[in-house]
Amino acid sequence: MKIIVVGATHAGTFATQQILTNYPDAAVTVYETNDTLSFLSCGIALWVGGHVAAPEKMFYSSPEALTKLGATMKMRHTVTAIDAATKTVQVRNLTTGATFADRYDKLVFTPGSAPIVPALPGIDSKRLYLCKSWDDAKRLQANPPAGSVIVIGAGYIGAELAEQYALAGRQVTLIDALPRVLAKNFDAPITDRVETLYREHGATLALGETVTGFAETAEQLTVTTDQGSYTADMAVLAIGFRPHTELLQGQVDMLPNGAILANDYMQSSDPAIFVAGDSAAVHYNPTGQADYIPLATNAVRQGLLVGQNIVTPTQAYLGTQATSAVELFGHCIAASGLTAAGAAARGVSVATVTIEQDYRPDFMPTTTPVQVSLTWDPATRRVLGGAVYSQHDVSMSANVLSMAIQTQMTIDTLAMVDFFFQPNFDQPVNWVNAAAMAAVAEANRQ
Repeated sequence: MKIIVVGATHAGTFATQQILTNYPDAAVTVYETNDTLSFLSCGIALWVGGHVAAPEKMFYSSPEALTKLGATMKMRHTVTAIDAATKTVQVRNLTTGATFADRYDKLVFTPGSAPIVPALPGIDSKRLYLCKSWDDAKRLQANPPAGSVIVIGAGYIGAELAEQYALAGRQVTLIDALPRVLAKNFDAPITDRVETLYREHGATLALGETVTGFAETAEQLTVTTDQGSYTADMAVLAIGFRPHTELLQGQVDMLPNGAILANDYMQSSDPAIFVAGDSAAVHYNPTGQADYIPLATNAVRQGLLVGQNIVTPTQAYLGTQATSAVELFGHCIAASGLTAAGAAARGVSVATVTIEQDYRPDFMPTTTPVQVSLTWDPATRRVLGGAVYSQHDVSMSANVLSMAIQTQMTIDTLAMVDFFFQPNFDQPVNWVNAAAMAAVAEANRQ
């Protein structure tokens, strides 16, 4: 069986490892554009902020490791065309320029995503940086702003970069077209507090503003929006990603944005083509619909499933809740499932409640508040989402919420789930139980 893997970031790396673990005699050829693989781009902001002791450890695998497993590694090779009808690919060697064809029995399509780079005036400025690849990371690390920086995009990547630059004493401007920081990840009860943290650390927030162009001077870069302009030593563009699926356009079923649809066993509409990672749609459990949620956790699980199912449908995909977390200015912020805003954008009716309580009893020497939001279906009372915010590490609560959503737990059940109590760690009624109890009380009033 000849298997071609196109791209080896998270999904491609894990798929290759699992295929060769399960089927060591398979002929697996991996085509990767870069000379590295498996880069953990989620660590870029931490490296910029000086929190990464060994940057080379931001890779969890290597071409040599996959070669040892039995893969034929073709680094610095890019697939330029795929013909699903003939099961052939066209390849260019980026070192020599030579081109050739290859054929497959099964194709694993895992090229990942590409940063969204709008065609704006001045977009090619050398003072404008991206934040996606190992090369982007090295460029950012090698060229820190002298005193000021503009970060465009207030999602996770932009928010973390802006935080690290602010903590380093830079003058930071954070721009986003949406009206709130982390607007796609959290509702206003949390984002209001996050925005206060940025302002307390001297950052300028330019929210609800759309960038229209860039103008470079000898020493600085001016970013123009539909409402004003901002000047700094450099700017970082982090406005999101698009699925890198042009090679299969018109050959397999896709979402409108190009994310490839797959069945429960990671097969596309062409059964010989498997897809995983940022090029694939996910099954989003809170809505039961296909969605585009490019997260490393989704890529890893989907990649493993490709390896399990490449010969015979064996293990079904469980879907995702898009569970995630971030630490900003010493505060833990974590979530799983739908926010109220996310539900509204998807046409889903939800109810929501927000509570706050100290994470452990007041008789302890110290404690600190935990804010919890919970979202549920008012008709079925099923838990659809939740978020937590605290200076205490409450990140694992997002995993609890994720399990509640995945198992279709109701607010009534979550209110009575057995969580331990010990004064060092929590209250007699854990904050997740308490939020669910508040949700039950609110639902019963309706």
